[in-house]
Amino acid sequence: MSYALLEKTSLSKSPLLPVVGQDLNAPLIHGGQVRYANLDYAASAPALEDVAAHLNEVLPYYASVHRGAGFASQVSTSVYENARKIVANFVGARPDDTVIFTRHTTDSLNLLAGCVQSILTQKGFTEGRSNVHGEVLYLDIEHHANLLPWQALPHRSVVAADSIAATLARVETQLRAGNVLLLAVTGASNVTGEVLPVNELAALAHRYGARIVVDAAQLAPHRRIDLSASGIDYLAFSGHKLYAPFGAGVLVGRSDWLDTGKPHLAGGGAVTEVRLESTRWSDGPARHEAGSPNVLGAATLAKAAATLAALDAQDWHSHEQQLREYLVAGFAAIEGVNVHSLFSDSADYPECGSIGVVNFSITGYDAGLVAAYLSAEHGVGVRDGKFCAHPLLNRLGLPSGSLRASFGVGSRLEDAQRLIEGVSALLRDGLGWDYVVDAGRWVPADDNRAYPHWAPNTPGTAGAAPCNT
Repeated sequence: MSYALLEKTSLSKSPLLPVVGQDLNAPLIHGGQVRYANLDYAASAPALEDVAAHLNEVLPYYASVHRGAGFASQVSTSVYENARKIVANFVGARPDDTVIFTRHTTDSLNLLAGCVQSILTQKGFTEGRSNVHGEVLYLDIEHHANLLPWQALPHRSVVAADSIAATLARVETQLRAGNVLLLAVTGASNVTGEVLPVNELAALAHRYGARIVVDAAQLAPHRRIDLSASGIDYLAFSGHKLYAPFGAGVLVGRSDWLDTGKPHLAGGGAVTEVRLESTRWSDGPARHEAGSPNVLGAATLAKAAATLAALDAQDWHSHEQQLREYLVAGFAAIEGVNVHSLFSDSADYPECGSIGVVNFSITGYDAGLVAAYLSAEHGVGVRDGKFCAHPLLNRLGLPSGSLRASFGVGSRLEDAQRLIEGVSALLRDGLGWDYVVDAGRWVPADDNRAYPHWAPNTPGTAGAAPCNT
């Protein structure tokens, strides 16, 4: 679809679903306000309005779960356990799969890593032995959440090629070599938005006796997933990227490893019997959910999953795809803007393509400075940095980072237009304000814009960890 044609499209001019804060105003550094164009969905997506409404319904009944006889406790327990069923349906889980609520995708993958460590130990494999068997295989394009946990285990990495076909061949070569216990891959790159053929990867893993875990933090908010049909063994994703507030994540998958793995947290609720010198651990989700669970996080995550599941898949994908094509076409018309991608043959794989993520850089400008400029002078929010994917950014020739625009069901055509206009103005007119580095981050000099009264604007808090999500 051409840039001109898409400008006439009505579908993407309104949000596909209403989100909280969709009409939020942001103050500009020169004065005045403008509707905030949120193009940072891949970091944390805004809550759906019906999720916020559901929270208000549930909140009066919020209480401790599982062991309370009171009415509110029984209602909360019902909500919490029913959330598992909703999530299981959302991802097409098998009848005997386990659904475990965690803090986020990173927590889910660390939980699974602990179970894999237990499997290796039970088989007699220990870290540091020569001729180690039962390794974890992962790609070099992974988010750190799907890379760092595996580095503590026997592991191998695969450098992704510049095509999906060649990458699949490299993965198969490593699987054929044997000794792979688990293949760990992303469902969609958090850097470029490109989708991997997870169904084919699952088939490859199983052909050579391995299992597969998919980091679906970016995939789940944008595409249908069906564990039963795909054969994916384990799936991890986060509520905060799925249009739900609070810190809740999910790990869904085959119960045998989860029931024999070391409990993720040692504490109340994860046991069936405790003596002073010994413990008998539970099976099922309780084994890994010690302590008081995040009931509201699970409830809102499940509500978001149910809302997305009710969407027409074609409308869902078309909304994002048109926005993405519009943005990429707009950037292509601006000299000095570079859009970055991994694979040359995504079109040959129907299940692939890209989600609502566009990675770009501007020749001659630091990514952090551009992000600060877009926010301060245009009210546009994008992400800059290395996106917790340092090996991938280095491969793309962007060791100091790049920019990422990301969107979803609450995005509008105007959001992409504003970004294009802001970048055009930068390359045409330059910066309209002075910017300085504060605690490692670019910020406007002499910034007098006020935060809401309940959010203190403390000097020196602009800094952020160098691993931006």
